[in-house]
Amino acid sequence: MVAEATLSPDVLSRYEAVVGLEVHCQLLTQSKIFAADANAYGAEPNTNISVITLGYPGTLPKLNRKAVEFAIRIGLACGSEITRHNVFARKNYFYPDLPKGYQLSQDKGPICVGGGVLVKAKDPITGQSYQTIIQLHHIHLEEDAGKSIHDGDEWATQSSVTRLDYNRAGTPLIEMVTEPCIRTADEAGQYLTEVRRLVRYLDICDGNMEEGSLRCDVNVSIRPKGATNLGTKVEVKNLNSIRNVMRAVDSEFLRQVELTESGGRIVQETRTFDAATGLSYAMREKETMNDYRYFPDPDLTPVVISDAWLADVQDRMPVLPATLYQKFTTIYGLPDYDAALLTDAKELAEYYEAVCTHTTNYKAASNWIMGR
Repeated sequence: MVAEATLSPDVLSRYEAVVGLEVHCQLLTQSKIFAADANAYGAEPNTNISVITLGYPGTLPKLNRKAVEFAIRIGLACGSEITRHNVFARKNYFYPDLPKGYQLSQDKGPICVGGGVLVKAKDPITGQSYQTIIQLHHIHLEEDAGKSIHDGDEWATQSSVTRLDYNRAGTPLIEMVTEPCIRTADEAGQYLTEVRRLVRYLDICDGNMEEGSLRCDVNVSIRPKGATNLGTKVEVKNLNSIRNVMRAVDSEFLRQVELTESGGRIVQETRTFDAATGLSYAMREKETMNDYRYFPDPDLTPVVISDAWLADVQDRMPVLPATLYQKFTTIYGLPDYDAALLTDAKELAEYYEAVCTHTTNYKAASNWIMGR
């Protein structure tokens, strides 16, 4: 559920939401991004670790080439510009599940710049369908942190105890950052759905939000309808389902409008979302870029993506769902509904194409596969 607004529809209609999403995708490499530790979900706590993951003095990281290739794949799929000269920076902050005291990330030069994702959404008032491109600001590579397990979670048995599992620390991530161009909860949900489908087609992430391999942070601000300036944004962290992302957008929009109408001030902060109540709660005031004291990592040499390397990744790109959708509706003459369903998963689309090599009754083949 989403908390009900105490304001009239007329008041709410005077404002619009301005939303940007940060989607974190864990990459399906066999090892971590800077160490040879296994990158595997579900192992016993603190078994996929090494002195590099734990940040022992004197240890040196080495970049995983496959993680770079996976980042290039998603950039090509989104029409991004691929940065040829890549460096990593240290993002400094203290948190118990980050053993080194800093996160290796890309600051000034993300590996992919620009691009966008085409989505189909519905107008929340008229119900009319429309297409829009959710513009990307950039996609960058970084390492994940470990996992804090609090009271009542999994293997934490004592009261007031937080236990740390470092298996996830060092897992390769891409972070896909949109422009603040999303206006509705449905656009946010459709974008996340399409990103999940893309990373699965590309075989770079399993997209399992329930396991945390795909996570989403939502940045929400409001402004009067027709205004062009951006308001104070609030970040809602670590949403683990598409439905909760949509609920968080709606809930935060209502909260900010009600706060504004009552004369309150919106504070730039980080909030957490309670799926049981549909409400968000303040965690901390939002850090600024200066708080992280970024500086280039001295232990990692720059990575140069050559023409030959980029061409090789391009040559091995799979057919993307948008291309298959176009093929299914034009060459095979399928209606939009069939084409959308059959291209939802890569395996289903490939199976349908295999069936079509044995028949020209393309619609009948579609009906048979969909069980109609």
